[in-house]
Amino acid sequence: MASTVYVIGAGPAGLAAAAALKSRGVDATVLEKSEHVGNAWRNHYDRLHLHTTRGLSKLPGLAIPREFGRWVARDDVVRYLEAYAAHHDLRIEHGVEVTRLDREGREGPENRENEGRTWTVTTGEGTRTADAVVVATGYNHTPHLPDWPGLDGFIGQVVHASRYRNPAPYAGQDVLVVGVGNTGAEIAQDLAENGAASVRLAVRTAPHIVPRNQGPWAAQYTGLLVRHLPTALVDAISVPVRKASFPDLSHLGLPIPEVGLATRVAQGAIPVQDVGLVAAVQAGAVQVVGSIERFDGAEVVLADGARLTPDVVLAATGYRRALEPVVGHLGVLGAHGKPIATNGRPAAPGLYFTGFTNPISGMFLEMAADARRIARNLTGGR
Repeated sequence: MASTVYVIGAGPAGLAAAAALKSRGVDATVLEKSEHVGNAWRNHYDRLHLHTTRGLSKLPGLAIPREFGRWVARDDVVRYLEAYAAHHDLRIEHGVEVTRLDREGREGPENRENEGRTWTVTTGEGTRTADAVVVATGYNHTPHLPDWPGLDGFIGQVVHASRYRNPAPYAGQDVLVVGVGNTGAEIAQDLAENGAASVRLAVRTAPHIVPRNQGPWAAQYTGLLVRHLPTALVDAISVPVRKASFPDLSHLGLPIPEVGLATRVAQGAIPVQDVGLVAAVQAGAVQVVGSIERFDGAEVVLADGARLTPDVVLAATGYRRALEPVVGHLGVLGAHGKPIATNGRPAAPGLYFTGFTNPISGMFLEMAADARRIARNLTGGR
């Protein structure tokens, strides 16, 4: 059994892994570059709530308080993570940034494939050694801004969604939101409801849209029911469900996607959970336009040739995992810099990744399951 274990990152995935390990007798140390647990959650936009239910979002060993409601708000998620770390008395070192991991094999006949390995953990303060390392630095780690032609010459303001907190700074302004994932959809709705003069939503690929809930039935429940079904079957099932849930919005710029829902999920695109965007589009409060082709001075040129002059371009264009500097030399990353081994499986002897998938069943639920699998693997399944 591994005796010295470091967990990199004190977000929900890292805290869950550390708690699951502790429940099996491994007192891991969590290394966190910021001064807080759940730092990424502290910096999300104000109106954000979990899209998964409170009961199916708990981490191992501690339920989320009932008073936080069914859809837990951002600030309450932070409170829960703080309480979680305290409840499990986790050992967390703040202000420690891990910059590189290296594996060293010890020579000798006693060493087998999964034994006799030492990991060197390089930080800004020096190096440490460990028997095992769990990387939990986050799915949304480094903001990504596309390299649009002409961007440097744009005289308006360009803001990545990671810097958006609330609509107050954009009151009375013409805002172009780029990207129709859950973040872009909610920010566009937030701006339209709270004083922006005009809100447009630039869409490159039409998303699948599902209701967050229909009465007591949450979209997460459906995600759990279908996650092990064949992709083609889920694609087929989703068609009548969509028709029963929403009208055809093609004439408003949101056509029915050509690629099935489950196929898109397999490609990495999670459906948009509607908490008001559809109504805003129908009412004309949010106008859907085409994707950005380039910038031209004060203008944004769209793929269909239309030209806009927004005051602000708010880019909900995603994040990168940014794992390459830390583990890129180890051969454990695949397409788009994502770990090859997930779901609690070792990427290399003594190396695990958690929190780098975005399943329709819910990230918190899967991070909890990953934590238990990692702890079980590191303690020999006992």
